[in-house]
Amino acid sequence: MKFLNDLQSLDRNNIGGWPQSIKVFFTALVFVLVMFLGWYLYVSDQQTTLEQSASKEEQLKKEFSEKQAKSVNLEALQQQLDEMQDMLRQLLRQLPSKTEMPELLIDISQTALSAGLETELFQPGPESPKDFYAEKPIQLRMVGTYHQFGAFISGVASLPRVVILTMHDVSLTPKTKDAKSGVPAGGLLVLQGTVKTYRYLEDDESAEAKAANAKSANGKPAAKTGGKK
Repeated sequence: MKFLNDLQSLDRNNIGGWPQSIKVFFTALVFVLVMFLGWYLYVSDQQTTLEQSASKEEQLKKEFSEKQAKSVNLEALQQQLDEMQDMLRQLLRQLPSKTEMPELLIDISQTALSAGLETELFQPGPESPKDFYAEKPIQLRMVGTYHQFGAFISGVASLPRVVILTMHDVSLTPKTKDAKSGVPAGGLLVLQGTVKTYRYLEDDESAEAKAANAKSANGKPAAKTGGKK
């Protein structure tokens, strides 16, 4: 009660004359207030930063563990990649070369003739170089029976070189005696569209193709690459 009475009878103009207990109380109150403001304005922000740093530390530890696991197997993976690239080169070497391509086109045309197909159109287009190979489109229109087309495909597969033909926008429709009647012409079929055949690129051609593809992808001039002449 004495403390409350002293508190009610304080003279604000004579702080030095306040009772000792009142001075201690207000000193402690100011100290607590300063500590609270310091914690609120500074320490709480530091705690938030600490929590964010701890979360980032856990994330970095996880990334480190993942990268460490990959690095342990890096040598084995690199060896597998080298082996796969060697296998790919060996397979590509089984495709026709640049000098063999004209003869190959003749062989394909002759195979169609030997199978009894009537070739109304056989028009090779310009090559399109890729990284390791080049593709050559051929527009064609052939007429024959189902068995003749089967013999043609079998004959192409029997050529000395590995020949890959992929079909693009190709249609196989019955041949009619005339456009108006729509009457089938003795079981004949019409194969028309575009097929693509492929050849492997020499080392210098492959380097040029990669440089051209890089230039096209980046929209910037590609660095010149040395190679065989």
